[in-house]
Parts: sequence; C-alpha cells; structure tokens
Amino acid sequence: MANRAASQCLIHSLCENVKPSLFQWHLPRRAFSRSLGGLKASERKRGHYEDLHAQQHSRQRRAANVVRQAKLKEQRAAALGDPIRGVTTPFIRSLDSGLSAQATASVEEVSHTTTSPSPSEPPPSPAHATDEAHLNYYLNKPELANSLEYSRSLSEPIVALNRERADPTKDAEAAKAHDAGHKTAAEAISRIVSLANASSKERTRANVQRIIDTFGRHSTDSHLRPKAPSLQSSYSTVAEQKPTPRAGPDTGSSEVQIGILTAKIRILADRYEGANRNDKVNKRNLRLLLHRRQKLLKYMHKKERGSDRWTNMIEKLGLTEATWKGQIAVE
Repeated sequence: MANRAASQCLIHSLCENVKPSLFQWHLPRRAFSRSLGGLKASERKRGHYEDLHAQQHSRQRRAANVVRQAKLKEQRAAALGDPIRGVTTPFIRSLDSGLSAQATASVEEVSHTTTSPSPSEPPPSPAHATDEAHLNYYLNKPELANSLEYSRSLSEPIVALNRERADPTKDAEAAKAHDAGHKTAAEAISRIVSLANASSKERTRANVQRIIDTFGRHSTDSHLRPKAPSLQSSYSTVAEQKPTPRAGPDTGSSEVQIGILTAKIRILADRYEGANRNDKVNKRNLRLLLHRRQKLLKYMHKKERGSDRWTNMIEKLGLTEATWKGQIAVE
C-alpha cells in the first residue's frame, strides 16, 4: 500500500510540471458534405425540410390532396342526396300542388288569377279540380258530380203544362240562363273544394289520407309481394302465428308513418328556408321530425330491405340514403 501511494504522488507531481498543451489531441477536421447517409433519422428529416425543392414538392402534393378530398366529399354528398327533401318525384310534387300524380297540368300552369275573357263567361278555374284525385272537405269526385247534378235538377225552370199558352222564346232564354247559372255555380263549387285553394292544414289532412290510401297495407297487400322468409324462419319448428285481421285502414305501419312524416317535413322545410330563418321553434320541430323518420327508416331498412314495400316507398317518396344514414344536421 505504501508503494502504491508513493507512485501516485510521483505521477501527480510530474503532471503538474508538464504543460497542458501536450495532452490536447488535434483531430483532422471533416470536410462539409450534403450527404445524409450517415445522419440519424431526426437529422435526416431536418435536412429534408431545409431543402427548398423538397418543401415546394411537399406543398404541391398537399394542395393536390386537399383538392382531391374536396371533390370526393362532394361526390359522396351528391350520392347520398338531400337528407331533408330527398329527390322530387311525381308523387311528392302532387303533395305540394294538390294535383294527382297523373295530372297533365304542372304546378307552374296552375294559375290563381281570376281573369275572364269576356264578362258573360265565368273565369277559368285556377285549380284544375277535374284532375284532382282528392278534394277538400272529405269529398270525392263521384259525390261532387252527383251533388251538382242534383242541384241542377232542383234549379231547373218550371215548364208550363199548357204548351199552347207557353212562349217558346222565353222558355229557351230561361233554359239558357239556367245553364249559364249552373255552369258558374259548378265552377265556384270546384274552386271551393279544390285543394289548390285550401289552407295548409286542410291540404295536410288530405295528403295524410292520400298517403294512407297509397302506402297502407290494406291496399298494398293486393299487388305487392311480401318479403321472402329467412332461412332461420324456414327451419324453425315454431308454428307461425296468423296476423290479426285489420278493423280498418292501415295507419300504423312504418311506410305510412314515414310518408306522413315526409309530408310534414316538406311543409316545415319550406317555412324554414323562407323568411323564417331565425325561427328556433320551427327548426327544433323540423329536427325532431327528421330524426323520427330516420329511426323508422333504419327499422324499415333492417326488416324490409329489398322487398317490394321498401322499393315502392323509396321510389314514390324519393328518399335517399342520406335520410337514414349518418348524422342529419339542420343548419
């Protein structure tokens, strides 16, 4: 131990007398290089961003990706369709105008003016009541025709029994005046019972009845095939239960409720998109109806997808995938 301590003291004294410059190592300097092969990943990435050409190329690719994503977003939105209105079909157009889907006159041709070509002739009917399948006040076309014919018979002029004293000229004038008066009265009645001149509440009530008659299973079971049974039900040993017979028109099936909600949604959408843009209550009611219809459509899509009922409902109401897929936002 003593020898070791003595040797350490000797080395320490020698090092103190030597200049420090003798122990400095002078390594050769490495030449500057742009090669990134010997650098780490972080240093290589930093050198990449320092390259102006690489930065410009990266910006171009990013801009092209942004444009491509915007185009894809527009294409997907166009494929899904409008979640509120869907596609305008002849049946939907008939709900808006009050005319039947097979009417020859369009909505633009239905003029509500009361101009007359001559004072002696009644003005033309603006509603085309003869083309309407449903009328106001719970009337139909046969009832209206029978009532007009009965009123015509009641208002006919009385013909004298003694034809020797009768004046044929006066009888002809009375018959002509009666025909003109009946024509004017029939025109007035047609305007009164026309849905084109009805209020929004009365038109909605008539549209609901039309939807029940169109999509109700009491009328569609006769010409639409039911959904094919699944494999699980075909191999099941449980006996099938017979459906309960209906006591009246079908008003509770999913397709009927979806049609009624669609008619109400279009009315609220027309009001919301107009001057009442800041109507918060109308916006909330519209959102509630949209989500209620979305739930029914999801249920119908799960149970009746591919069936004639589903196809008939989608084609007539013009509903797209956006009405039951994804999130529906009312902006």
